Amino acid sequence: MSISSFHPPRRILMGPGPSDVSESVLAAMARPTVGHLDPSFITMMDEVKTLLQYVFQTKNELTFAVSAPGSAGMECCFANLVEPGDKVIVCQNGVFGGRMKENVERCGGVAVMVQDDWGQAVDPQKLEEALIQNPDAVLVAFVHAETSTGAQSDAKTLVELARKHGCLAIVDAVTSLAGTPLKVDEWQIDAIYSGSQKCLSSSPGLSPVSFSPRAAEKISKRQTKVQSWFLDLNLVMGYWGGEGKRAYHHTAPVNCLYGLHESLVIVQDEGLENAWERHQSNHLLLRQGLEQMGISFLVPEAYRLPQLNTVFIPEGVDDAAVRTQLLTDYNLEIGAGLGALAGKVWRIGLMGHASKQANIDYCLSSLKAVI
Repeated sequence: MSISSFHPPRRILMGPGPSDVSESVLAAMARPTVGHLDPSFITMMDEVKTLLQYVFQTKNELTFAVSAPGSAGMECCFANLVEPGDKVIVCQNGVFGGRMKENVERCGGVAVMVQDDWGQAVDPQKLEEALIQNPDAVLVAFVHAETSTGAQSDAKTLVELARKHGCLAIVDAVTSLAGTPLKVDEWQIDAIYSGSQKCLSSSPGLSPVSFSPRAAEKISKRQTKVQSWFLDLNLVMGYWGGEGKRAYHHTAPVNCLYGLHESLVIVQDEGLENAWERHQSNHLLLRQGLEQMGISFLVPEAYRLPQLNTVFIPEGVDDAAVRTQLLTDYNLEIGAGLGALAGKVWRIGLMGHASKQANIDYCLSSLKAVI
């Protein structure tokens, strides 16, 4: 048997992630690999931290990229902040709130669930009721941008409620970072995680995270060891933090970090507010075209994520057949529904580099041809 080099097809990625990666980011990833303790690489790591502080809108010193996908960023937040016996109020309005619950329980914590219908935003009143009923809760966790539905919750209000009742707040921003307004310091978010492959349009495999001084204090006062050696911030920050010599912790994904650095430079050059506005404007263009085709949205307009549009599949249309034909005949990827929404909705992404009018026009014309 002889296996030759792999050459992937060139797709237009308009699903729930990964998003299209620009030529400049791909070129950055192809640059020469250096050692993960090379002085030049350490300088680049410092720049990645500064750029992440910009996109998160924070001055948190504990801001860096976990060397693994967004799911590891989630686990990093929970593993460091949840100790056995801690009560955590978890808001669930889709798939990823359920993953938060799983993390709480694996850390030995007690998850108190606040449930909302899929496609709806988290209800602040339900959260406040749960906080009143559970005065011993120490953390609140919720998804800012629920990737399974395209619903965006009011993070500022939810964090205010957590603070009012003496809780720290953990926020999933995997799909929101750089695509919709997100202000870590102004909203007083304590721990937040995202992914490199969504609105940052870098390759999958890195998870930007940030922890407030309040969160850092809770970690420093833990009575038990963090259950994950790899994700223990007390160890990781010896590599990512501080000035001068770095302590070896793990071999960082050097070339993936080149790509993240380049994608963050692109956001910096465009301007974060301009990126937010571009995603919103392109969402409106896509919405207009879809509604002209008689395709309606799952999420009420007030809570819609501009970068992830979840729409009902028209009656009589074969979900899998359409997505397969789009992929094979048009090299266009859109996403299927998850969980209870499987076979009922499509998820159309307009994330990062993929959020542009040419992609919107191509998606609409391809859908018209296939349907």
